[in-house]
Order: sequence, then structure tokens, then C-alpha cells
Amino acid sequence: MKKNTKRFPDNFFWGGAVAANQLEGAYLEGNKGWSVADINRFRDDIDIKKKSNKEITTEDITFALNDTEGRYPKRTGIDFYHTFREDLALLAETGMNSFRTSISWARIFPKGDEEEPNEEGLRFYDELIDCIIENGMEPLITLSHYEMPLHLTTEYNGWSNRKLIDFFVRFARVVFERYQGKVTYWILVNQMNLITHESFNHLGIPADCVENLKQAKYQGVHNELVACARAIKEGKAINPAFQIGMMSYYGNVYPATCHPLDVLSALKMNQMEYFYSDVLVRGVYPKYAYRFFEENEIDIQFGATDEADFSHTVDFVSFSYYYTRVIHHEHTDQEEPATPNPYLEANDWGWAIDPIGLRIALNEYYDRYQLPLMITENGMGFYETLNEDNTINDTYRIEFLRKHIEQMKEAIYDGVELIGYYPWGPIDLISCSSSEMSKRYGFVYVDLDDWGNGTGQRYKKASFDWYKRVTTSNGELLE
Repeated sequence: MKKNTKRFPDNFFWGGAVAANQLEGAYLEGNKGWSVADINRFRDDIDIKKKSNKEITTEDITFALNDTEGRYPKRTGIDFYHTFREDLALLAETGMNSFRTSISWARIFPKGDEEEPNEEGLRFYDELIDCIIENGMEPLITLSHYEMPLHLTTEYNGWSNRKLIDFFVRFARVVFERYQGKVTYWILVNQMNLITHESFNHLGIPADCVENLKQAKYQGVHNELVACARAIKEGKAINPAFQIGMMSYYGNVYPATCHPLDVLSALKMNQMEYFYSDVLVRGVYPKYAYRFFEENEIDIQFGATDEADFSHTVDFVSFSYYYTRVIHHEHTDQEEPATPNPYLEANDWGWAIDPIGLRIALNEYYDRYQLPLMITENGMGFYETLNEDNTINDTYRIEFLRKHIEQMKEAIYDGVELIGYYPWGPIDLISCSSSEMSKRYGFVYVDLDDWGNGTGQRYKKASFDWYKRVTTSNGELLE
């Protein structure tokens, strides 16, 4: 009888994941245009733990573009645009053999609707990708990671406009052609199902420019799905060896109890979390989505070739995994239907720590799709301060990651085809949702605070050497 392996495959990707908008900085250098991330303001006069980039209006955009006093951390990041050579060499010391980052759409097409790309932006990514490879790491490149040109939101209302399909496909084609000999693995859109907490960052739809925002969001998602399918077609024509994948945010919920209505509520919510991957993996709209749209009075407008376009499907599925929640059928908040799990501990931001949930997620995705899986984000933010000797003994991070890797190994023993693991933020960077610097994920400490004060120096944490033991032992040494 055949037996499942209890070990990570020999060619497993032990990586690290970042995003251009959260660490590059240099927001207007190299002829880059304004992006949606450049208007994310840091505020310490609100509950920072509940902050997200939900809805933005044209008034908010105008304010941010003219604000000379506010703090917009993603404009400066950790200056990776200028320090990437040193940073990648440092990260390579952990033994990671792959590195995930994104190509800022606004660096390649500053306004998004130009006919010709920005050569200076392309040259920057020439150098960055070359440096990743020179440091012994396989590039994993995301095309759209909250870096849409801001002009596409103010001029076209973001993804709610079908014109963005052609703009995105043009961007994808330019990048695929430029890096076809250097990059094999691609992710089309980061956390494609995250249209609540990162609504504007993702879809770029100003809330005051459409009559029905929910309708506009799901029409935007449809348009984005079409663009992804067409981009897959373009990519495979350029290089059939490309491995092009999709990425979800694992937002599935547990039923709060075994009450059948709680179980049904969880089922229905989880179906719509799978909607995005169901289309890009299976190539058709799932029928449960039609009922959801009807009950929510959403009317998706299809183009003449959209259904045929969906026949171009992905090669692998990836997802981010941070925490899990529960749902109760009597909880009626449509924007926030899920609540914290009372059986789990949480970090300072209320994110529940649930390693077993990762094993569940891996099994759910693999049972559903039977495609190779990557965990392209996993981690937990913590407040940290350098010791007098410039060290950080982050045993809590080691414990968090160790328990999740143990569950990954269990999932492989379950029969899951897991091919890569990318802890989020191997070097400290700006928080996506709250624009904090103090919410730290990295194996490397960056000496900057929320207001941009500090030396910018990089220091290894205890987790740095621990991750090196993990990677060099191919996941066998976890203590």
C-alpha cells in the first residue's frame, strides 16, 4: 500500500513575502506615478488596531494629495528601493530559497492608461529580480498588490470600469515579456477575495462615485477575474513554462456552535470566500454565487467573451493565513458577520492564533482543487524594542511559526501537495491596514518608528537564526 510522506519535498520553497508598496518607498522616484497606497495615512488618534483601508472618497484622495503635514508611511517604506541589494543579501543568510515581492503597477504605467511603459521602472525591476536570483532565491512575483495607479481610480472608478481589463492585461503582457527568462512563478492579484478591509486598496473604487457600492465592488471583482483569465492566456503564449497562480486571503469561518443554522451560515460565508478561486481554478461561475447575487440585488454584467475567457485557468493556488473566526447565525452585521474565536488566544490586534486552522485550510483547498498549494503569507505582528545590545529575543515569533510549520507537515502527511511557504515580512515593513511600522513581523528589525524616526539600520532577531535552521534542515529542525 502506498503511504504519504511525513517530510517536506526536497524542492520545497522556503521563502519570505513582501509587497512593493510596504517597503520600497521612493514613491515618486524613477517616474513612478501615484498609487492607491500612497494616500494611506498613519493616524494615532484612532483605535489603530481596528483601522483598515475600507472606503475612500474623492474628498479623501484630494486631501491626501495636498496634505503637507500628515504622515503617509508607504511613501517612504523602509527605503528598499535604495537598499534592496544589502537587504536581499542579508535575507539570503537565512537560507530562504525563494522571495516573493510585487511589481508596482504605478512604476510601470504611472497613470495606468498609457500606451507605453515607463522604462525606468522596468529597469529597477530588472535589477531587483537579478539580485533575487544572484542571492540564490527563486522570484515569486505578484502583479497586483495594492499598487494600482491612482489615476485609474479618479478617472475610471477603478475596477468597476471594464476599461481596466485592457489596462491590466497590457501591464501583465509588458511584465511577462520583460522577465520571461527570469521569473517562472507569478501571482496575479494579492488576496483577491479581500474586498472589505482592503476595499479601496484592492479595487480602487471611490465610495462617492457609484450609486451602489456593493454592486460596483462585485462588478469590479468580475472585471478583475476576466482580466486575470486574459492575462493567463497572454502569459502562456509568451512562455508556456510559466506557472501562474491565484491568491486568496483565508477568511473562512467556523460555525459558532453545532446548531444547524450556524453550520449553514458558515457554509454560505465560506462559499463566497471560495468564489474567486472557484472561477480561476474551475473556469466557470459557481452556481451558489448566482443565488448570492440575486439575494443581494447584484446584477453582474458579462462581456461577450467573458465566459470563454474563464477557460484560461491557474496552475497553482496560494493563500495568506493569519487567523480564524467564528460565525453565529444571529449575528446580522453584513460587513463584519464573523467574530473572534473564544477558544483561542490573540495578539495585540485581536488576531487569533490558530495553527491547527492552517492544517484545516490546506486540506480544504487541496480537497477542493487538487492543485499545488503555496502559503504565500503567514505571520503575526508584535510590538518590539531593541535591547541595549541591539538584539531582540523574539521567542514568541519562533513559537508561532514553529507551530504553524508543524501543522504544515501534518497536512503533507494528510496528502496535501504543498510546495512553498512564505512567512510575511521577513524584514520589518509598513503595516498594510494600519500603516504602522511598530507592528513588526520580521526576522530582521528595521530601526524606524511609526513617524519615520530612527537610523534605518537592520538588526537580526533571534528568529533569524532559527529560520536558518528550519530552511537548511528542510523543516526537520524546528526547535
